[in-house]
Amino acid sequence: MKCFKVKNIFLFALFAGIAVAVNGQDVIDTSTYVKGNPNIYAILISQNNKIIKSEFYNGYNDESLFNDQSLTKSICSLLIGIAIEKHFISSVDEKLVDFFPELKVDTDKRKQEITLREVMNQASGFYHEDLPRLDLFLAQKDPSELVLRSPLADDPGKNWYYNNAASHLFSVILTKTTHMDTRAFAEKYLFGPMGIDKFEWAKMADGYYDGSGLLSIRLRASDLLKIGKMIMDGGQYDGRQVVPQNWIKLIMTPDIAYKATWGFHQSTYALCWYHTNFKGTAITYGMGWGGQFVVLIPSLNAVVVINENIADANAVNQSIAFTTHIFPLIFEKVLHSN
Repeated sequence: MKCFKVKNIFLFALFAGIAVAVNGQDVIDTSTYVKGNPNIYAILISQNNKIIKSEFYNGYNDESLFNDQSLTKSICSLLIGIAIEKHFISSVDEKLVDFFPELKVDTDKRKQEITLREVMNQASGFYHEDLPRLDLFLAQKDPSELVLRSPLADDPGKNWYYNNAASHLFSVILTKTTHMDTRAFAEKYLFGPMGIDKFEWAKMADGYYDGSGLLSIRLRASDLLKIGKMIMDGGQYDGRQVVPQNWIKLIMTPDIAYKATWGFHQSTYALCWYHTNFKGTAITYGMGWGGQFVVLIPSLNAVVVINENIADANAVNQSIAFTTHIFPLIFEKVLHSN
């Protein structure tokens, strides 16, 4: 009878969604989506300013630099917020033509009305249809020029169309306005103040550091977690305001957002970050190809980071497995640890 009771208590915990330990292991690690999965590299969880999980898999460790893919866009968003606060950029609604005067002579006058916000919202109307293949775009000596001269697929601000090529403009704009390359600007104003001293950032063929995540920034998982915690703390790190509080507020609660077609169910997108409601709880997250996530759960004071294999073969399925199977286990863990 005792054995029967113990078994039923364990089953009840699983069906209730409560993260329990199995033979001393976290139920996350015993999940069939994690255990023995060659594509998962790191899972880190912070709650109430304490790291409650830090696991590395398949030979990786805390010194490993992970290819964060489109999380590069989310990092650039933080840099743009800093640049606005320091008056390098006038506002998120500054016109793109201010940074790229060549748009003044474009025959499509709509391009003169495109704002930085619309590019960051993936709603600029740009569509690089003449170079649909990634390798061809990466080989371009002037990828920005390609984007700017491409015909618009839609009116600026009207619809969401995820455009990696246009996102590279973030880095070009940062470099032009600050007179510092994007990496140097990040080191001085974001990474340096946060003690992030080990990272890699690839350049595009035009000599600008990649702003899109096609070549990507590479960070330690613990440093990505640190960035997530800084955002949760209103842009502060170790008592210092690193990213302006008003920019953090705009990221977390955007006044303009667009329905996204992937990620967590019913997500919206704004300023290079996603938003959704998970089991009645608001979450904000950054996402990169292959299942690179940093998830912020403000009401539970928790941050989640996962890094995975970026190979195309399993990339989409890995992201889906995280949002539908792995994250629910993580959510229950932080929900009942709070």
